[in-house]
Amino acid sequence: MCQQLTDYMISTDKSLLDFEVIYRFISSESYWGFGRSREVMQKAINNSAYCFGVYQKIDNARRQVGFARVITDLATFGYIADVFILRDYRGKGLGRWLIQSIVNHPELAILKRLALFTKTPDFYYNANFKIFEQTDEIKFMERKIEQ
Repeated sequence: MCQQLTDYMISTDKSLLDFEVIYRFISSESYWGFGRSREVMQKAINNSAYCFGVYQKIDNARRQVGFARVITDLATFGYIADVFILRDYRGKGLGRWLIQSIVNHPELAILKRLALFTKTPDFYYNANFKIFEQTDEIKFMERKIEQ
């Protein structure tokens, strides 16, 4: 899958990913993956069903400016992780375009549930994400191991 705007494109081709950009941002700038090792980041990318790269097109070259990955069974459930747009590229609508590309992807749009964790829920409301409201019947649970 490849979508384009005038100066930018989004692709799920893992061979286009700039691992150094992804690793540097997640391990040193993100609140969720600060300190993540290179090995863990590479394994996470390798084992994700889809990785979405956001690229600025410059002449015949491209520079990675954003990223997200989706872990899924491709049948019922998906989890969006490691979403970012580099600081200098924020405010251009690239993050919203990235999330719309994920939720509209043909194999992900059919999933019953697409989930994520975030400190910025307002950003995801336009893509129809809602804060999970627990009921007496349904409880969200997690098993968290500090590394």
